[in-house]
Amino acid sequence: MAKIIIFNNDTDRMETYYKGENEAMPYNTNSTLKVREFRGSSKSNILWTTKRTMQSWNSQRYIFGAPIPVGFAFKRPYEGGHGNQSQHYAGVAFDVGQTLTQARRNTLYNSAKNSGVWAYVEPISLTPTWVHFDKRFRNTSLFNRWISNFKKGKCK
Repeated sequence: MAKIIIFNNDTDRMETYYKGENEAMPYNTNSTLKVREFRGSSKSNILWTTKRTMQSWNSQRYIFGAPIPVGFAFKRPYEGGHGNQSQHYAGVAFDVGQTLTQARRNTLYNSAKNSGVWAYVEPISLTPTWVHFDKRFRNTSLFNRWISNFKKGKCK
């Protein structure tokens, strides 16, 4: 049983749910995202995310029109490969499509990129065997540096 804390962006309040591994995440439509998928390999008994992230997942799943295999979404920094500013730690990121063919992964990437529901979709060149998208609250420092360099004429 997982304790799931959801920030409800509409009410500006935190909500707490208790769900089993095979139950749908709160605010999930048609059980397309189970708690075990959102948790991935995390050993945490407490998970968190936002209502807007779950709504974005619902929209992405609808736009893609097929099941989306989820590697993981939530991950604490010390559980491997992610820093303290990771969107996975914030509970607003997904790494998906690991079991899809490259062609289907490209279709998923393009649908996420063109959907307008995600704040960031990682370039395919950085994620060759999965698709990463997230609902971050602000742009990263790398993005801001790129914009700065672009304005100075350093990017082509």
